[in-house]
Amino acid sequence: MGTCSWKYSSWEGLVYDAQSREDLLAQYAKRYRSVEVDQWFWSLGRQSYGLPDPDTVLAYDQATDKDFRFTVKCPNTLTLPFAYGSTIEANPWFLDAEVFYRFVERLGPLVHKIGLFMFQFSYLNQKAFSSRKELEQRLEHFMGMLPDGLAYAVEIRNPTWLDATWFDFLARNALTPVLLSGYWMDSLEEPLKRFLKTDIPTLCIRLHGDDRSGIEQETGSRWDKLVVNKNGELASIAPLLVELAKQGRVVYINVNNHYEGSAPLTIEKLMKYLSGVYE
Repeated sequence: MGTCSWKYSSWEGLVYDAQSREDLLAQYAKRYRSVEVDQWFWSLGRQSYGLPDPDTVLAYDQATDKDFRFTVKCPNTLTLPFAYGSTIEANPWFLDAEVFYRFVERLGPLVHKIGLFMFQFSYLNQKAFSSRKELEQRLEHFMGMLPDGLAYAVEIRNPTWLDATWFDFLARNALTPVLLSGYWMDSLEEPLKRFLKTDIPTLCIRLHGDDRSGIEQETGSRWDKLVVNKNGELASIAPLLVELAKQGRVVYINVNNHYEGSAPLTIEKLMKYLSGVYE
C-alpha cells in the first residue's frame, strides 16, 4: 500500500520530518513499501516524446531499499491513440514496442524494483477502436513483443468492459488488472468480486477520486486533512481485500490525495477497516 507520488510539503508531520535533511523519498520509504510514479506518463509531445532522466532514476534507486516497489505508469506516448492535441490524427507511437524498450533502458537500475509497468488508457470510444475486440487484438500483439520477466498491468476507463470476458483476456496474456475508483468508473466492489472469481495472481487498485479541480479548490492544494468521505466504498472493499490476502494474491493499493483530501490519512483509515476496528 502506498500513495500516488510523494512530493508534497503538506505531508510534514504525516510522512516527513520537517527537521530531517534526508531525501523525501527516503523518508517516505521508511513508512510505506510502494509508490506510484506518474511523472514519466506525460511524455507525448507534438513531434517527439520524452523519456526518464537517468540521474532521477538513479536517485530513486538510491533512496529505496531492495524490497521497495514502484508501480510505474508507462508513457502516454504508448497509450494515447491520437496525436498530441488531436482527436483525429493517429499517434505514430501508439503501442509501439520500440518506445517501451527505450523507456525500460532509461529506467536501468530501477527495473528490478518495479512491481508493475502500468499502461493507462483513457475512455476508448469508436473513434479509437471499433470494438473492445480490436483493442484486445492490438494489445495482445504489443504485449507479445515486450521483454519477458517484467510485470505488466492495464487500466481501462470503460466501466462496462470490466466483465468476465475482460478478466479472461488479461489472464490469457498474463496481465494484471488495474481497477480505478474515480472519474466515471463504477464502484470498486463489483469488479473486485469478479476479480475474485479469477486465478490472476496480482491486482492493482487506484483510489483516485472524482473531481480533481473541486477538491484542489477545497484543500487549497494542502493535503493534510480529509475533506471527502469515502467510508462507504472503503468499508465495502475491505473484506474483499482481506480475502485476496488470505488467498496469497499480491495487491497494490495506490492512494491519491484527490480521493479524500490526504492520501496518508486515507491509508490510515483503510488499514483500520482492514484490521476490522474502524467505526
